[in-house]
Amino acid sequence: MSGGGDWGSGEGLLRLDDPEEWDAAFERGDVGLGTAVIGLAFNCPLAEVSPRILRAMRLPDAGQRGFAFTAAGHAARLNGKLTPELYAALRAEGPGGVAEHPIRDTLTFVPFRKLPPWFKRRWVYVAVRDKLEAWWLRCVYAVEDAWRAVRGHRS
Repeated sequence: MSGGGDWGSGEGLLRLDDPEEWDAAFERGDVGLGTAVIGLAFNCPLAEVSPRILRAMRLPDAGQRGFAFTAAGHAARLNGKLTPELYAALRAEGPGGVAEHPIRDTLTFVPFRKLPPWFKRRWVYVAVRDKLEAWWLRCVYAVEDAWRAVRGHRS
């Protein structure tokens, strides 16, 4: 993208494909760096975008930091892998916060055999929890249906 994005408003930054332009904006302290790093994740190789995602994860603005974690999730979706540094950053942030969805994206789109040990344990935990929750809900719905049927016969 050659000057097509507006760093002030964030317009067009999702089309950013020039890592050097992002670096220059980072040095200037422009807003929209988290948004722009999502564009880099869409348009650049993982090796080029990974260091910029990591820098964006340390931005002072919480919203832009959240976009950086979103960029990590998109990188996992698009590449089927992450760099060791991105795995470490997601693990450090942990589930339950801003990294919840990127961690889930990583568990979904990166093959199990390519995951680091913590992510493999997390994958097993999430899979078991989701299965138990599905069983629980199936039982709850069955009891509710039975209760409705019993009440319906009494009236």
